[in-house]
Amino acid sequence: MTTKIIFSVILGIITGIFILPETMAGHIGIMIDIGLCLLLFFVGIDIGKQGDIFSKIKDMGIKIILVPIMIGLGSIVGAMLAGILLKIPLNQAGAIGAGFGWYSLSAIELSKYSSKLGALAFITNVSREVIAIMIIPFVAKYIGKLESIAPAGATAMDTTLPIISSVTDSDVAIISFISGVILSAAVPIIVPMFMMIS
Repeated sequence: MTTKIIFSVILGIITGIFILPETMAGHIGIMIDIGLCLLLFFVGIDIGKQGDIFSKIKDMGIKIILVPIMIGLGSIVGAMLAGILLKIPLNQAGAIGAGFGWYSLSAIELSKYSSKLGALAFITNVSREVIAIMIIPFVAKYIGKLESIAPAGATAMDTTLPIISSVTDSDVAIISFISGVILSAAVPIIVPMFMMIS
């Protein structure tokens, strides 16, 4: 799976440089949205084929909420430790980590305080998503299926959900979607909270 993903990205780069006309560049965002919606549609069909989906969610209980909580804590603590090494104030490092991979929102939110901080949040969270896309299959195979949700962060409900679904099973895909929703909902709350700490 990882080889296919890397090959697709490289093929996309080559297409963008040598084949795609300049006039199409303005429509890339729409094409990405359509492609992502199609992917999520098929993931939804795969999850929906499981007739007992709601009873599975009920049986999982509190574990479903623990996954995003632990991913969120790990992201923030990891970013703060990196902040110490890079001499970034702890509250700013925590705010960047609290982006959970949602690069557009976290970058916009942190740009209100500093353009450099917004740029750093953008680069950090885009990098998280790209790295997640590449390592999720390895994490699922060698560490654990449930653990493969962690690198994705907030993108576990959209961009990386098809990858998680393809390398795990429908139960993990359900947890992944719920985890992504919770983390995405937390971003606009937690990022500003960190910036209020002086």
